[in-house]
Amino acid sequence: MDLKQCKRCLYKSNHPLGLTIDEEGICSGCRIHEEKDFLDWKERWNILENIVKPYKSREKYNYDCIVPVSASNDSYYIVHLVKNKLGLNPLLVSYNKYFNTPLGIRNLSNLRIKFNCDILIQNINPLTVKKITKETFRRFGNIYWPCLAGQSVFPVHIAIKYKVPLIIWGAHQGLEQVGMFSHTHEVEMTRRYRKDHDLMGFEADDLLSNENTLSEKDIWQYRYPSDSEINDIGVRGIYLGNYVRWDPKSQHEEMIRKYDYKTASFPRTFECYDHIDCYNYMDIHDLLKFYKHGYSKVTDHACREIRFGRITRDQGIMLVNHYQFKEIKYANLFAEWLNIPMNSLLYLMDQFRNRDFWEQQHNGKWEFKDVDLDRYQSNKISLDGSAKFLSNSHLDMDMVSGYIIFGKGFP
Repeated sequence: MDLKQCKRCLYKSNHPLGLTIDEEGICSGCRIHEEKDFLDWKERWNILENIVKPYKSREKYNYDCIVPVSASNDSYYIVHLVKNKLGLNPLLVSYNKYFNTPLGIRNLSNLRIKFNCDILIQNINPLTVKKITKETFRRFGNIYWPCLAGQSVFPVHIAIKYKVPLIIWGAHQGLEQVGMFSHTHEVEMTRRYRKDHDLMGFEADDLLSNENTLSEKDIWQYRYPSDSEINDIGVRGIYLGNYVRWDPKSQHEEMIRKYDYKTASFPRTFECYDHIDCYNYMDIHDLLKFYKHGYSKVTDHACREIRFGRITRDQGIMLVNHYQFKEIKYANLFAEWLNIPMNSLLYLMDQFRNRDFWEQQHNGKWEFKDVDLDRYQSNKISLDGSAKFLSNSHLDMDMVSGYIIFGKGFP
C-alpha cells in the first residue's frame, strides 16, 4: 500500500475520515488547523450570538437548546459556553453507554450540580444493547456502534419531542482531525455525516437480517428521525468549534480550575482528559482501532499537540511508539459483560487485523509492520511543561470489579 505521511503531524493518507496531502507534504488537517491562528475569533463569536439569538425563550424557565453531554470530553466546556457565555438555558441529554467508570459517574453528577441544569439520561434495555454490540463486533469489529449511534441520535429525538429545535455540539471531528471542512463553512450536524463516519456506513435498519437475532424492537431507538419530523420542528445542530478557537487541552484545564473536573491517566496515551467515563474507549475499543487502521488514539492526541506547537514531531513519534503497544487492562470486564469466553474475544479481535499493517509470524504471533517508528527509542520521551497533562482524581478507574451500569449521582 502506497501511503503518504504528513511532514508536520503524524497522519497518513489512509486516515479513515479521508485526508489529503498537498504538494508541500502537509495534510488537510494541518492546513485547516492554521485557520485557528488567523481567523477573527471575536467576529466568529458575534456570528454565533446572532445564530442563537432567535432561539432564546422569553420565558426563563423554558429550554432554549439541547446540549448533548457525557462525563468526559468537552462537555464541561460546552455547557460553560452555552450557559455562562451565551446566556442560554440548556436541557442536557446523555446516552448511557453502560461501560461507566466511578470517575465518569462523579463527573456527570458534578456537571449537573455545578451548572444547575436539568438533564435527561437515556437508558436503553441493557439486554438489547448487548445484542447489538455482539452483532456490530462480529460484523465489522466495532464494539462502540451503539454508543455512537445512541449519543448522536438521542439529542435529536429529544429536540423533536420537546420542540426545542436548536442542538449545540462541541467540535466537528472531521474538521479537527483531517480538515474535512473550513471553520468558515459553518457545517452543521447531518444524518449523512453520522452514517458515513460515526456509524461506519451502517444505519440501525442495516443491522437487521435473517442471519442474526436482532428485531425491530431492538433497533428502533437508534433510528434517525425522518426529514419531515426534523423539518416540522426545524431541528438544526450547530458546532461551537466553528466559532470558538477550539483547544481541548487548555479548555479542560480551565474546567479543572473552575468546576473541579476530574481527570485520570491511561496506559495507552499520555492524554488524561478525554474518555475517562468509559472502561472500553481507551482500552479494547482503542486496540481494535489500532488493529484495523494501523494507529490508535495516542496518534490523534499527538497530532493535535504537534499542531498546537506544544510538542515536536519527533516527540510525537516517540509518544506514539511508547504508548500504542501497551496492553489493554479491561478486556475481562467486556468479555464478562458480553458473556463470551476471553479466548473467543481475543480470536474475534484478531480477525479484524488489517494485513496492510499486521503480519502473522510462524509462531502465531502478530507483528506490526510500520517501520517509520523503529528508529525512535520509546523510553526517551522529553516534554516541556506546556505539553504535560494533569491527573487530579483520587478515584481509581479500577475501584470496581465491573461496569457501573446505572449511576444516578455521586456523594
